Amino acid sequence: MDLGVTFVGHELWRWVWAKSERDDAKRVTGWLPLFQHLDDTAGVAALLVDEWVSPQVISRLASELGGQVSDVRLLAAWLASVHDVGKVSPAFSIQVRSLANIMVSNGFVMSQQVEHSPARSKVGHALVGHLAVRDWLTDSLAFEFRGAATQLASVVASHHGVPPESGDVSFARGQVELVGKDEWARQRVALLERSMARVGGREAFARFAGVRLSVPALALLTAVVIVADWIASNPDFFPLWGEASLGNLPVPDEVVTARRLRDGWAAVALPKRWQSQVDDKSSVEVLFRSRFDREEAVVRDVQVAAVEAARAMQGAGLLVIEAPMGSGKTEAALLAAEVLAARTGADGCFVALPTQATTDAMFTRVHQWLRNLPGAGQDGIVSVSLAHGKARLNEEFEGLVRKGRFASVGDKGDDCGVMAHQWLSGRKKSALASFVVGTVDQVLFAGLKSRHLMLRHLALAGKVVVIDEVHAYDVYMSRYLCRVLQWLGAYGVPVVLLSATLPDARRAKLVDAYDSGAGTNTETASGYPVVTATGVAPTMLPLPKTSTDVVIDRLSDDLDTLVDYLRTHLREGGCAVVVRNTVTRVQETAARLSEEFGTEQVTINHARFLACDRSDRDRSLLEQFGPEGTRPGLHIVVASQVVEQSLDVDFDLMVTDLAPMDLMLQRMGRLHRHERVRPGPLRRARCAVTGVSDWSAAPVAAVRPSSFVYEKDTLLRAAALLVDRGEIRLPHEIAELVGRAYDGSEVGPADWRPAMASAAAEAAKTAIGRVERATTFLLDVANKPGSLVGWLRAGVGDADDDGHGAAQVRDGADSVEVIVVQSDGGGGLLVPSWVKGGGTQVPLDEMVPWSQAKVLAACTLRLPLALSHEGVIDQVIRELESRHRYDSFTQNPLLKGQLVLEFDTDLSTELHGYALTYDLHQGLIHRKITS
Repeated sequence: MDLGVTFVGHELWRWVWAKSERDDAKRVTGWLPLFQHLDDTAGVAALLVDEWVSPQVISRLASELGGQVSDVRLLAAWLASVHDVGKVSPAFSIQVRSLANIMVSNGFVMSQQVEHSPARSKVGHALVGHLAVRDWLTDSLAFEFRGAATQLASVVASHHGVPPESGDVSFARGQVELVGKDEWARQRVALLERSMARVGGREAFARFAGVRLSVPALALLTAVVIVADWIASNPDFFPLWGEASLGNLPVPDEVVTARRLRDGWAAVALPKRWQSQVDDKSSVEVLFRSRFDREEAVVRDVQVAAVEAARAMQGAGLLVIEAPMGSGKTEAALLAAEVLAARTGADGCFVALPTQATTDAMFTRVHQWLRNLPGAGQDGIVSVSLAHGKARLNEEFEGLVRKGRFASVGDKGDDCGVMAHQWLSGRKKSALASFVVGTVDQVLFAGLKSRHLMLRHLALAGKVVVIDEVHAYDVYMSRYLCRVLQWLGAYGVPVVLLSATLPDARRAKLVDAYDSGAGTNTETASGYPVVTATGVAPTMLPLPKTSTDVVIDRLSDDLDTLVDYLRTHLREGGCAVVVRNTVTRVQETAARLSEEFGTEQVTINHARFLACDRSDRDRSLLEQFGPEGTRPGLHIVVASQVVEQSLDVDFDLMVTDLAPMDLMLQRMGRLHRHERVRPGPLRRARCAVTGVSDWSAAPVAAVRPSSFVYEKDTLLRAAALLVDRGEIRLPHEIAELVGRAYDGSEVGPADWRPAMASAAAEAAKTAIGRVERATTFLLDVANKPGSLVGWLRAGVGDADDDGHGAAQVRDGADSVEVIVVQSDGGGGLLVPSWVKGGGTQVPLDEMVPWSQAKVLAACTLRLPLALSHEGVIDQVIRELESRHRYDSFTQNPLLKGQLVLEFDTDLSTELHGYALTYDLHQGLIHRKITS
């Protein structure tokens, strides 16, 4: 960028203000002229392209601009230099009367009606900027109105994260007094001419007149402008001018601007790009051992096949790894990601998992990989983020976060370390770190019409995206997943999908979705295990020579039978897991087993604990039953579905409620997962299936709670495959069982067929409705032409990482989350006494201190469905708001707007006709109050 150009002419634009700071008396104490903010933002945008934006993204943009990186830099810098040109308008300027008066006294004309116009809020500066840029490009540079002029103008219009609707643009066009005519319009043009001169002049810029950009390219450009604007708007990086400068003619000073850019960029200290340095000539075995510190480990077939397939791919594409539980798919995916990043210029990786618990467990594994990963930027550090609503509860990630700009760990001389960067944090920015481990919701949000969606796209477009457990997403979530895959294909993002139990039809849909965006044709093949890759013939892998033969028992659904079964098989000790489909069944089972075996021998894990308690239990589960776990001599874990997804835990014996067949196999994959000495009665893997009213019925019926969780059709088909089976060979029979469970063929006894046909028809009807519901906020396809105007029409606003947003990409009832506090018995409040940092007095009137607020923010609890379903949720929220509203919470931004539930000293309370008790062993217990 040429910083030496000075625009000569009638320069009233010097007086236009962009930023202000006021004291309690509304007196301006600091301000920034518009030209200075635009120059700052343009400089930051150029540096972002030079040093931070992924080469994969830059290459994608350059492909639409003739292939030159310099054109990407020029266009991004110019868009940043004009993004706020709409602030040259009465509607914006009047927001600070004293600054508007200075402008008026120096030549601007402003109607007295502007300040109180009811339409002023609808004529934001982003809309005015859209009109100004579109008209100037059309009139002055002969850009095609419906082509590049409108497209580039739509980037300016969208820099606050919400593209306008066409009706908004038309409305603003008619508000002449608010938009500003005559001198206002001339000064907007003057600033636009100045910006063009600063990036190279008319000749350099006019070549974009014939460019037709795709919507994905426009989204990426907008995201770069947003990031540049946020950095340049931070007064810690780019200070405001002092009040002493008010009233004096602001003079552009290129030396000052250059210094501001140098100091501001140094202050934000964004980490440099990671660059994959994987050696294509290295054997997979050498690569594996160097990355995962396993000198004695033998590389597995799936890891070799995945890396070789990635090496054979021509640039970006889709890689699908289907292999048994515990076969090393995660390591295969990470190694393949290195190879794909080297091919495409991706400067990071996003690893997505189904739940917060599995995400936390994966973060540890990815962190270990990163410590051994070469290719960091000049400072020898890569940025990492844990992206889910409860990331602050993960002690390992919190250990990387400090009060300063960043903290680094894992320093190894000149090799790379790992850092959690302060600026790359929060709901909007955390996924912009180079390496991200997050819940799959964070990926699915890229298909949700929501505010600042373009930032989510930028976060994914520069990475290799790895999505685990792709079989686990239902019809509703799969609709979002397929749309996101289509966009990732359009962006040229390498994607790796992992599953142990993926039906053929599901694989075909996922592959087709990616191919439709990328314009590729990925060859697939039935079989298992298999590695599928774009442009490469599928690789069929041999099944292991040995198998885990799981004995199948069928139990009636009563607790006496369960106790007898466990006593029989645990007579010489051992570790068992009982998997229930609902929290209530977990609690009922755990209560009985605690009576029979002792509370200390029973661990409970489900979603109805405080978030901090749940995090502790997840960590303890891995510490005891993971690969290096310190296993107790006799223990029973009673858990919900957390054990079926991505957790590397191992048990000697399993009892499980009936579930869909693929999930049953996932659960069984936690049996005899690792080599170890087991008690005599448990040397053979054994799984008892319960949750069925009567195994001799025709057909069997799952207990009522399970039918609220899973489709009757999938439960019936699973039961039909298990009703007379004495053993399952894992992994050898996975493909057959999953195929038969989902291919629609006849399974099970003949007298079950009418009921199964009826259940299948009901499931098909339900699926249609769920697909229609998913479409409500679903982003349009990526290859739809046009600008960003109307791109997010009828969107949902902000996507909420803490749960409500998840409900938009997951088909389920909204949940009510509360912060739990404890009464002190005398009218005051305590932080719950049993949590770390708890037992302290909470102020009721003055602001809750930050240190205490952080502890309270970890004491969140989700209420049961009985208190959050559609029929009661509004009443429950109103009741909570009326009973527990504290000024001290409202004053702290971390707690503001949160619902609070106060428990008595005995950890009990009542809410909307239910008695609630928080039991430290069992979690939240609810019981309907009967009169």
